[in-house]
Amino acid sequence: MKKYIVLATIFIMFFQSCKLKINDKKSSLTSPNKNIEVTFFLSDNGEPHYTVNYKNEKIIDTSKISFDLKEAPVLGRNFKIVTTEKSLVDETWNMIWGEDKKVRNHYNKLQIYLEETSRLKRKLTIVFKVYDDGIGFRYEFPKQKHLTEVVIIDENTEFNLTGNHKVWWIPGDWDIYEYLYNTTKFSEIDALKHYKPETHLGQTYVPENAVNTPVTMKTDSGIYLSFHEADLTDYSGMTLAVDTVNLKMKSELVGNKESIKVKRQTPFKTPWRTIQITEKPGDLIESKLILNLNEPSKIDSIPYFKPMKYAGIWWDMHIGTGSWDYSGTYHAANTTYAKEVINFASEHNIKAVLIEGWNIGWEKWWNKKEKKVHFDFVTPYPDFDLKEIVRYGKSKGVELVMHHETSADITLYEKQLDTAFALMKDLGIHSVKTGYVSSLIPEGEYHHGQYMVNHYQKVLEKGLENQVVINAHEPIKATGKRRTYPVAIAREGVRGQEYNAWSDDGGNPPEHLTIVPFTRMLGGPVDYTPGIFNTSLKPYKNNNQINTTLAHQLALYVVLYSPVQMVPDLIKHYKGQPAMQFIKDVGVDWNTSKVLDAEIGEFIIMARQERGTNNWFLGAITDENKRQLNVKLDFLDNNKTYIAKVYKDKPASHYHKNPEVYTIETLEVSNKSILELNLAEGGGCAISFKEK
Repeated sequence: MKKYIVLATIFIMFFQSCKLKINDKKSSLTSPNKNIEVTFFLSDNGEPHYTVNYKNEKIIDTSKISFDLKEAPVLGRNFKIVTTEKSLVDETWNMIWGEDKKVRNHYNKLQIYLEETSRLKRKLTIVFKVYDDGIGFRYEFPKQKHLTEVVIIDENTEFNLTGNHKVWWIPGDWDIYEYLYNTTKFSEIDALKHYKPETHLGQTYVPENAVNTPVTMKTDSGIYLSFHEADLTDYSGMTLAVDTVNLKMKSELVGNKESIKVKRQTPFKTPWRTIQITEKPGDLIESKLILNLNEPSKIDSIPYFKPMKYAGIWWDMHIGTGSWDYSGTYHAANTTYAKEVINFASEHNIKAVLIEGWNIGWEKWWNKKEKKVHFDFVTPYPDFDLKEIVRYGKSKGVELVMHHETSADITLYEKQLDTAFALMKDLGIHSVKTGYVSSLIPEGEYHHGQYMVNHYQKVLEKGLENQVVINAHEPIKATGKRRTYPVAIAREGVRGQEYNAWSDDGGNPPEHLTIVPFTRMLGGPVDYTPGIFNTSLKPYKNNNQINTTLAHQLALYVVLYSPVQMVPDLIKHYKGQPAMQFIKDVGVDWNTSKVLDAEIGEFIIMARQERGTNNWFLGAITDENKRQLNVKLDFLDNNKTYIAKVYKDKPASHYHKNPEVYTIETLEVSNKSILELNLAEGGGCAISFKEK
């Protein structure tokens, strides 16, 4: 095996390689535990189909596969099976950073080599990997005489459901993922109802009734399904067009103004189409299927990055106490204020500071037509001494997180990529938050199309080259690329905390973050920016607030995974707060992560063990309903006593009426203990466990 895979166990055995006769049209494969079965077959006219069963229950009924190509016949009929190969893989690899230290990659694999019986004899290989917790399948286009340049107009991968499932979904927007999740029956999905053209500064386009992925479902028999994709490389992002009458979904790739979805040269491989299948909602989160379907890491280690918490000059702009642009009422990104935030970070075990608005070009940054000064990613405003801030931060043990807001002018940003990353390398800055707010330049492209997928990839490669990790906002969806490129530390791609400060729809409701872990977070780390203590937003906002209790905000540091967690509030709101101790203590890099109990859209209880210290942390949150939960602490080590510090709602706590009150309790516990958690409406509980 290659040196970058650290194996605890490895057992790879090719147990069957068979040459099928030309008239053989069917092949099946089961998961290692035999619970999941995938069956592939050709119809009488040579059309590829597949089905999926779970414990003899049909999960995906007969579903067809084909491609519509530009100026070429449809690729998806008149096929014969030339041969198939089956193999078993069982290996374990180490995550450089992540939710768990060790990941088991255990699956059965089926490769089906197809060739047309018609004159062109075009070839296509379909590869299935079947895990105990789901499946992945992809298409491989080999190098061939009659299929050299492939221009895909439509990929037609069907997912034919077997019932009118309960679904947690957001519209299939080609430009943005920042929506509240809807909870409906499949037959009630109506993405166009939620589409408002010209919102999000013009960064939105929903062409049809479709959903974005991950999209998660619960069947009437209690099986949980989540549909997504893995290893999205040099291809368009996939939405799923919805047929509410026939209970069917079909891949709908993001296109461009020329109605082209993908343009490639053979040979190439598509992303994996994935279906996670579990009996418990928490098992969706614990699944590593998406990660395992990506290639191993390009690097052995990442010594220039350690998972961390970061403070910043950011929330100021959202609540109106500062501005990004130099001509504003108060330009927040100034040297004096930046040093104050660095001092705060140094005092509270916070290893980095993000400063937005440091560079020229923020005047009317969202309006490309009226904008006179474009972003420059190396030139600071006159009141910000970049080199001094870097020097001062290092003297305090605090790194600077660089910020590149592009206002989605990709043409301009790519012209400056080399100089921007060279500056970071020269100053010893090892992390950057990128942003892509607004509609794209060049016009006619979308954030989730092949053009932008390749741009995001280019930035990752630039980061790898210059030892800079990337936290992307307004990104392409997370599809497990962090395994291959550990510099892809986090991304937004979710309706985040800032919506609570200025949205006109009341902000994120309490249920929002009881859905996100089972949808968006299945793709990868979420930079949500938890930890607002001034949840009322007084005196800055009269018509907005954070719709959680303060204890709920603490719990999010455990519930929501990211190797970079922000401490975003104004620093004065943390002073004198005993709850700040939890933020100082809580880990960001984990040995193991466990969902102790959950129901999507209602509540979740998560426990994680920190790498290095072996301390445990627990986070529990609820929706708008208060609830009592009993939690077994059997995840703790045997024969050890722990000091549990419990940060919890008071009896009078309420996300709207009384959000900022909490109490702290200290207990001695063991792995035989059971804790009773009483969560207020929109409330939560955060617990640190340290060995006595």
